Amino acid sequence: MTTIQEYIAANEPRFLEELFSLIRIPSISAHPERKGDIERCAVRWQELLTEAGAENVQVIPAEGNPFVYGEKIVDPSAPTVLVYGHYDVMPAEPLELWHSDPFEPEIRDGHIWARGADDDKGQSFTQVKAFEYLVKHDLLRHNVKFILEGEEEIGSPSLVGFLEAHRDLLRSDIILVSDTSMLAANLPSLTTGLRGLAYWQIEVTGPNRDLHSGHFGGAVANPALVLCELLAKMVDEDGRITIPGFYDDVEELSAEERTMIASIPFDEEAYKKSIDVAEVRGEKGYSTIERNACRPSFDICGMWSGYQGEGSKTVLPSKAYAKVSCRLVPHQKHEKIQQLFIDYVESLAPKSVKIKVTPMHGGEGYVCPITLPAYKAAEEGFTEAFGKRPLAVRRGGSIPIISEFERVLGVKTILMGFGLESNAIHSPNENFSLDIFRKAIAAVAGFHLHYKG
Repeated sequence: MTTIQEYIAANEPRFLEELFSLIRIPSISAHPERKGDIERCAVRWQELLTEAGAENVQVIPAEGNPFVYGEKIVDPSAPTVLVYGHYDVMPAEPLELWHSDPFEPEIRDGHIWARGADDDKGQSFTQVKAFEYLVKHDLLRHNVKFILEGEEEIGSPSLVGFLEAHRDLLRSDIILVSDTSMLAANLPSLTTGLRGLAYWQIEVTGPNRDLHSGHFGGAVANPALVLCELLAKMVDEDGRITIPGFYDDVEELSAEERTMIASIPFDEEAYKKSIDVAEVRGEKGYSTIERNACRPSFDICGMWSGYQGEGSKTVLPSKAYAKVSCRLVPHQKHEKIQQLFIDYVESLAPKSVKIKVTPMHGGEGYVCPITLPAYKAAEEGFTEAFGKRPLAVRRGGSIPIISEFERVLGVKTILMGFGLESNAIHSPNENFSLDIFRKAIAAVAGFHLHYKG
């Protein structure tokens, strides 16, 4: 029988041209004028799923961009794997920083270079090609369903409504997602946890108009200064967030998990050099990896106020603004944290200004038990494809839809991602290693062969 590696080698030119046909469609969900491209990309996915062996393949209209669904039911009594991916991509700007056309994929230095090469057209494509191999060789022993959405890069506003309306269609035993990353090309890893997110905009208003700083400076509260003072109080000298009640639901890491995290290869000097900082900083008593992936954080994402043009203008601004966020750990509810932050800011605000705090968006964290049979199957798939057992790691980012899957569908998710930091997703010159592209297809095929439900 043809092995998965032999199948990939024999079909790689076709695989790449099919992937390139998806990449060439600029399905940018953030740009309303790309609505036609979004729909065209959904139809192309419908064609590719059908050609790969899926049945009942359809483009399903939704409140926003359409979803693409397909399935292969080999035995109604067998377990079902639901594969999720997204076909929308981030804008490519700034275009001048790309070394090639972002929507005309090129192969250079053993990589595919294009917007969507990794996130998430390339990674989702590996799922479909593994499925194709299994179907063509009659190796599939459980049911597989696919759902691809076109709004992930704008926060998946239609997803929850779609899940709630199609619970029966999406009924499954486990969800498989390839939209995350590995530690390194030679360090395969499975993501076992994600942080949640809470995000706000703060508006501080002082006088009813911008004032002359000479006539009013020192006599009227400066909203920009007040905003800085407020934000500086959010984290103490030990790096702990000062919002009352913030840590009430934070689960402390077990000694076993801290030992496992400490075993992850991590070069802190290289880490600092890569981002050009002299030293790291964060919550006292935790390592950099623990702070980055397993502990909550508070960040100022943007601030603006007053005159910002060329030259000088001696003005005391009427208003000051900031966008701030907290990364949350599992068990912290973003709605609760959003209100705790609002209450705290209002309690600190002086009477000399007016404060308005607006929650913008948020999501829950997620933890995947490494004892799940599906997790063990993913481990085996990685081990066979990459030649070494994957490490179990939590990641610092947020994918709010993963917690929504569990809340609405009642199903856990396996995060079987193959990206690398160097793949530059969301940035100019996004890319995906051809070597990892091949291994990813093999690893996913291995997952299905080992998964027994």
